Amino acid sequence: MDIKNKLLSRLPAVNDFLADEEVQKLIEKYGRKLVLAEIRQLISNSRSELINLIEQDEVDAAKSKSESFKVENLRESLQAAIEKTLRPNLAPAVNATGVVVHTNLGRSLLSERAKEMLQMVSSHYTTLEIDRESGERGSRYDNVAELLCQLTGAEDALVVNNNAAAVLLALSALAADQEVIISRGELIEIGGSFRIPEVMKQSGAKLREVGTTNKVYPEDFVEAINEETALLLKVHTSNYRVVGFTREISLEELVRLGEEYNLPVLDDLGSGVFTNMEQVGLTPEPTVEERVAAGADLVTFSGDKILGGPQAGIIVGSKDYIAKLKNHPLTRAIRVDKYTLAALEGTLKAYQDPEGVMEEIPTLRMLSSPTTKLQERAERLLEAIEEFLPAGITAAIADDSSRVGGGAYPLAQLKTRIVTLQEETGKIHRLAKEIRTNYPPIFTRLINDRLIFDVRTLQPGDIDIISSSLQEALEVIYDDSRE
Repeated sequence: MDIKNKLLSRLPAVNDFLADEEVQKLIEKYGRKLVLAEIRQLISNSRSELINLIEQDEVDAAKSKSESFKVENLRESLQAAIEKTLRPNLAPAVNATGVVVHTNLGRSLLSERAKEMLQMVSSHYTTLEIDRESGERGSRYDNVAELLCQLTGAEDALVVNNNAAAVLLALSALAADQEVIISRGELIEIGGSFRIPEVMKQSGAKLREVGTTNKVYPEDFVEAINEETALLLKVHTSNYRVVGFTREISLEELVRLGEEYNLPVLDDLGSGVFTNMEQVGLTPEPTVEERVAAGADLVTFSGDKILGGPQAGIIVGSKDYIAKLKNHPLTRAIRVDKYTLAALEGTLKAYQDPEGVMEEIPTLRMLSSPTTKLQERAERLLEAIEEFLPAGITAAIADDSSRVGGGAYPLAQLKTRIVTLQEETGKIHRLAKEIRTNYPPIFTRLINDRLIFDVRTLQPGDIDIISSSLQEALEVIYDDSRE
């Protein structure tokens, strides 16, 4: 028998595992089907690892590995594999990137009030679509519509599943088979390759772009208006800026043209805000209330960006135009469920208290965190990790900049504090991967061989998670037997 087959013969069979008393306990707890699948996968992985060592002529390592091929030695690995399989694929994550509205990490965190609303609707039947006075069917949008009208001054409101859907619905309901005029400089890509021209094409509306990339005038719109024109569209360029020799048409100018030619004006804000963002040290952004007051017939914006709520596309504006949207067949296809409405209601109610909203909404709280608080958090993180760092890795606190994220404020720089890890032998990249693939995963920045933890986006309990995960990862990386 050659060495390969001899060592492989030491692998326990499936029946050896099934006969083990401790494995039987796992079967009682998790079920035979799952445990059996994990046993087979464990055996397969062990076989592959052994063959790989032999093929690399690491015979001594292969012999040492084969000596551990006993059921009692593999129980812990089996238990860990089962627990890993049972973990949610949509895993909770630690955001140490400093990007507050991180699209890839789920964007906004919900407030305590929004989470309480979610818990309530998930545990009870609700008044989602019933009128309590008559006992007859009602509208699922009434509760949030009333709040949205109070907060924005609009006549009516509608909520769909995201802002792209909101724009698609408005164009479909108001401009199918007709022309929509838009400034060439506002033909943006929303994200994930969703582009305004493509959304417009899908709606059935005909794109009529006017002006140039950097300059557009009211006269450009006037020259384009004809009997086929159905709508004037303005798109807020929230995810980029055109600077220098520029001129854009204001919403007020567009509204005047709409009134003169009896055309509705749709204002796509993208990332809508309800509060003055100068409070958090950012440049002013047009609030939804200001856009409604300026005369836009419809204003669309997201619920899960700077607003700080769940994913949703919110449409506010004229009662007559909102009614047309509600009656369009597409509305049912893109409507939101009770969970979105509950979380949105909880989020909107926070804005009824202008003094407390900055602290209650996690997104606003992170954006407005003072550097003194960030410094204290950085010091706590440094203290938690420096005691177990091996020789060769240096940790330090430094100044840096965070980003808003979520397609908003592309040029904004938020002063922050970071904790950096630096190492000379090139293991920092492996360390970043180890903590990113651990559970819960930790996402950081990695720049010029520096592992960066931006403390602005850390949540309560995250420092302990980072400390534990780093310690475990370092033990793996610096274990000579695994090098």
